[in-house]
Amino acid sequence: MPAPRTLPFKISALVFVRDESGKFLLIRRNKAPNFGLWSPIGGKLEMAEGESPFECAIRETREEIGLELSGSDLRMFAMISEKSYEGGAHWLMFLFDAKKRIRALPENISEGAFGLFGADEIEKLDIPETDRVLLWGVWEKYSQSGFAAMRAECGNGVRATIEQAETFGNR
Repeated sequence: MPAPRTLPFKISALVFVRDESGKFLLIRRNKAPNFGLWSPIGGKLEMAEGESPFECAIRETREEIGLELSGSDLRMFAMISEKSYEGGAHWLMFLFDAKKRIRALPENISEGAFGLFGADEIEKLDIPETDRVLLWGVWEKYSQSGFAAMRAECGNGVRATIEQAETFGNR
């Protein structure tokens, strides 16, 4: 029996940004992972520099859409560990809700093109299967007043397990 394949482990931050009407800003990615699919903005932590997930979320938001955030403008609402995503890597993702809103659609960047979508439109978009299974339900349930830690097996389909979840009541 062959030894299991060793995959790199990558760490990222995703930022859920909305406009003043509450529509979500998504990027249709021009490169892997998620090439050609709509996703929240974000990117990989600069691990060699010791960047924290909050620092990464702030940097990526500034680089991708020019929105300046501080740590108090972000609310971390989930952590998701994806095993064998697209067969190429394991991912640890930190999910943030941005409290600051954008006023206009940002200009497209080399990473992809931007669009604004209502929550009811997202399920009809070309989005990664993991986002369909994990991200949007977690955002809905925990982004305003809770936290979830999840694990996803991504080998054949997506199987999600909630490892810890907590809601904090109205805030």
